[in-house]
Amino acid sequence: MLKQEHEHSSPWALIPLVVFISIFLGAGIITKDFTFMPLNVAAIIGVVVALMMNRQETFASKVEVFARQAGHANIVLMMFIFLLAGAFSKTTEAMGGVTSIVNLGLSFIPQNFLIVGLFIICMFISISMGTSVGTVAAIAPVGFGISEAIEIPAALAMATVVGGAMFGDNLSMISDTTIAAVRTQKTQMSDKFKVNFRIVVPGAIITIIILWWLTHGYDVTQTKTYDFEWVKVIPYLLVLILAVIGINVVLVLLGGILLSSLIGLIDGSFNLGGLLKAASEGILSMQDIAMIALLIGGMIGLVEHHGGITWLLNFVKRRVKTRRGAELGIASLVSVADISTANNTISIIMAGPLAKDIAEEYDIDPRKSASLLDIFGSAFQGFIPYSPQLIAAAGVASISPVALLPYSIYPVMLAICGIIAILFNLPRLRSHR
Repeated sequence: MLKQEHEHSSPWALIPLVVFISIFLGAGIITKDFTFMPLNVAAIIGVVVALMMNRQETFASKVEVFARQAGHANIVLMMFIFLLAGAFSKTTEAMGGVTSIVNLGLSFIPQNFLIVGLFIICMFISISMGTSVGTVAAIAPVGFGISEAIEIPAALAMATVVGGAMFGDNLSMISDTTIAAVRTQKTQMSDKFKVNFRIVVPGAIITIIILWWLTHGYDVTQTKTYDFEWVKVIPYLLVLILAVIGINVVLVLLGGILLSSLIGLIDGSFNLGGLLKAASEGILSMQDIAMIALLIGGMIGLVEHHGGITWLLNFVKRRVKTRRGAELGIASLVSVADISTANNTISIIMAGPLAKDIAEEYDIDPRKSASLLDIFGSAFQGFIPYSPQLIAAAGVASISPVALLPYSIYPVMLAICGIIAILFNLPRLRSHR
C-alpha cells in the first residue's frame, strides 16, 4: 500500500539505489566497457548498502523485509517467465526453429523492411500477450538471428524488440500495467485504450520510419537461398496464436516448449537427452537475469521500507500548481517510481493513488491520467539499462544493456508523445464522468 505524506519518508533512503546505478554506470564510463561491472555484483552492493542503513532497526528485520519484497508475486512470476523463456528459446533453437523463422523472414520480407517487420511483429505479440517481458523473451532470439543474417548491429535488433514489446505492454487490455492504471484511476479499460492509442500511434509511426531509414542501406546478397522448414516455424506461430487468444504467458511458453520438443524428437533434431540438455541450458542461461530481478526487487523493497519512494512521490506532488503542471506531475510521479523500481506495474500501483488525488483536484479526465501513468511507466521501462526487458534482450545477444540505449527509439518517442499530449492538451476529450 502506498505511504501517504504524513508517514515516514527520507531522501537518504535512496542511497542504495544511487549507489547501485552509480557503480554500474560509473564503472562503464570510466573503463569505457559497460560489461566491466556485472549487473548482479552492482545489485548485491546496493542490497548490502540498504541492509546497513537505519541502525534503529535490527539487521534481522531488514533481511526479512528484503526477503519478503524479493519474493513478491510479481518478482517470482517474472523469474519463472524468464526460466520458461530460456527453455523455449534453447529448445526451439536446438530443433532448428530460430534458423527457419529467420530464413523465412529473409525469403519473404524485403531486406530493407526486416527490422521494421520485427518491430511490428513485437507490437502485435505484446499487445496480444499483455507482457513485454514475455515478448522479449520469446522474440529476442529471432531478432538476434536476423541481426546476424543481415549484419546489422545486434543492439539495434534487440532495442527494436524491446520497443515493440513496450508498445503492446502500454496498450494491451490484459497487461498488468493497463489494469493497474485503470483501477487506480477508476475508469474503463476500453476508454483508456482509446485515449492512450490516440496519443502513442504517431510515435509508433515515426519509429517505423526511423527504423527503415537506419536499415535501408544494409545490403544482402539477393541471389542467396535461405532454407527453412515450415514445420519448425509452427512453435512461433503457436505462441502468436495463443497470445492473440489471450492465454496466460506461462501457458503460452509451456505450449511452445512442448511443441518444439515434439517436433525436434520426431524429425530427429535431438533425442531425449539432447532435448533435456537444451532445456537445461536455456534455464541456466536465464538464471543470472532471474537473480538480478530478485536482488533489485529486494533492494527496492528496502528503499521503500525506509521511506525513499514515499519521499520521491511527495517531492513531486508538492510542486504541482496548475492543470498542465498536474499532468506533468502525474508523469513525473510514475517516471520517478519506475526509474526507482525498474517495474512499471509496481510504479503505477505506487503512483496511482497520488495521481488520482491530483487528477481530481485539477479536473483531469481519468482516461487521461490513466493513459499518462501507463505511457510514462512504459517509456522509462524501455529505456533504463537495468530494466528486466533490456537485461533480457541484451543477454540474448551477449552485450551490455547500455549498448541498446542509442537505439531505444520507441521508448523515447513514447515519452515525447506523452509530453506533447500534456503541453497541447491532447487528445481533446469530451466530459466522460
